[in-house]
Amino acid sequence: MASHDKIANTMDMPPETPQPNIYPLRWETKTSKAEEIWDASLREAWNPKDLPWDTFDVSSYSWEEREAIAYWWTLLSVFDASAPPVFAEAFIKTYEDHEEDAIRRCFFSVTRDEQNHEQMCGLAITKLLECASPLEYEPKTDLGKRLKRNAAWLYYNGGRYWNGYKQAVPKYSLAVLFSSFLMGEIAAATIFKQMSESCEEMVFQEAFKNIGRDEGRHMAICLSLMERDYPKLTDEEKKIITKQIRAGYLFLSAVLFEPPAEFWDLPEDFIDTQREAEAIAREAGFGIPDFEAKKDNWRAAMLNLKAVLDKYDTPFPAIPEVDITGEEVTQADLDAADIIPIF
Repeated sequence: MASHDKIANTMDMPPETPQPNIYPLRWETKTSKAEEIWDASLREAWNPKDLPWDTFDVSSYSWEEREAIAYWWTLLSVFDASAPPVFAEAFIKTYEDHEEDAIRRCFFSVTRDEQNHEQMCGLAITKLLECASPLEYEPKTDLGKRLKRNAAWLYYNGGRYWNGYKQAVPKYSLAVLFSSFLMGEIAAATIFKQMSESCEEMVFQEAFKNIGRDEGRHMAICLSLMERDYPKLTDEEKKIITKQIRAGYLFLSAVLFEPPAEFWDLPEDFIDTQREAEAIAREAGFGIPDFEAKKDNWRAAMLNLKAVLDKYDTPFPAIPEVDITGEEVTQADLDAADIIPIF
């Protein structure tokens, strides 16, 4: 039958609509927790432009300090600038899969939150560098030149992510797809809370407080999905989740800890340059946790996630970088299974 053929006068009811179809015409909510999270997202909505930018005097910082702080926002933006389309794709999937009404709205709220976080990165970088892109900025110091090179390599690595993600989305359920997401949200909520308490600049304090609260809501969405779906996991799905967690560690470590060579293709001096910038930013009052604090934060996040997975008899991968034992997952395992790290 051609798509334009008129059939309404040939039968009483139309044929079944081919699936997946993007609109369910159904507003059932089975997960009351998701409804509460959606309501919280409306109460806690914020606008990055409304932060106290008038209190932020960039001229009180040296150019080296400005470049170092802007680099941290650039590092964050490698993730946050790709998050809106990533979650928009997941939001569409909730409609195609005819997910519960409140779950659909929750993923819409995550997409909006991530857009806010990206906007915050852009506002901070533009203010600090007086340039709309760290890739186009002309550095003022030697450190700035090396940080621009770091930023270019981060951008290159992040660019490999999108095509793989688009291929992964139709293959897995939301619960499997976002299994590593919870780990990232736990760690992110902690690190942003730490930074809101240790940053001396008011506009950044407020931003980190808001972002950390958003991440806490995203964490609750993950837990709600897991509580609903994990009791029904198959053994095959559990194996995929174990690999997904390892992939999530490798990917998210770039912003929450330090980028591992297994996933990130970076120059040898990358981490030394990043540590140098973080030390300068920290000294200037921008509260980046030091190496040990980041490691403790990451380890605590993964142990929290492990406790959740243990409830559902799902093996946790070994994360030797932070002294966690478990099931061995190699890069070859991840490549063979076409695992995409989700954040």
